[in-house]
Amino acid sequence: MRNGMCRRVVLAASAALMAGGSIGCSTISKTDYNAALAENEELRMRNDELVSQLNRCDADRQALATDNQALARQVSDLKTTPAQPGLDSGFGNIPGVSVERGASGELIVAVAGDVLFDSGKATLKSSAKQSLDQIASVLNSKWSGHRIRIEGHTDTDPIRKSKWKSNEHLSAERALTVEQYLVGKGVDNDRVYSAAFGPSDPRSTKQQSRRVEIVILAAAG
Repeated sequence: MRNGMCRRVVLAASAALMAGGSIGCSTISKTDYNAALAENEELRMRNDELVSQLNRCDADRQALATDNQALARQVSDLKTTPAQPGLDSGFGNIPGVSVERGASGELIVAVAGDVLFDSGKATLKSSAKQSLDQIASVLNSKWSGHRIRIEGHTDTDPIRKSKWKSNEHLSAERALTVEQYLVGKGVDNDRVYSAAFGPSDPRSTKQQSRRVEIVILAAAG
């Protein structure tokens, strides 16, 4: 719309300048005639500049259209990337697990906090170990050459009734618990580490915010 307006303004201005520059010489003196010629030449130069501006507007419009198409393709690619993550990653059909690609291409394997831990606790539920066993198996077979970051996340509710000083402390302990379990299942300790994010990266609901993410990074070495 902006480029269209630019074109209309430039064309209108150009037409006005040309109309103003078209004057007769039969009723004016030689001095006035020469002045009119000089003014007409100036108007023609201004018209040429306006035409040049119009061409630049057209070039900008075409460049913006090209950029918009490229961005649309990128958005489409981002939307379709998580469509079949489990099929490609090896983590499909593991209970309580979701998989997506991060902005930098890392693979994010999220395990629901309620699947792993009771509220306010950092001790694994017995039922959680089956899911972690499957995750460890995939990490060892399909992703054995990659660094892994275990991230602890919580909801935004402040700590009141548990022993933890803050959500950051709870998320750190949960991440470390998952890390130690996976290492105990054969995941190389030298390529895995944990990090605590507390409530700093929430999801759309509190339940979704409570999670541990196993982030598979670039290949080690």
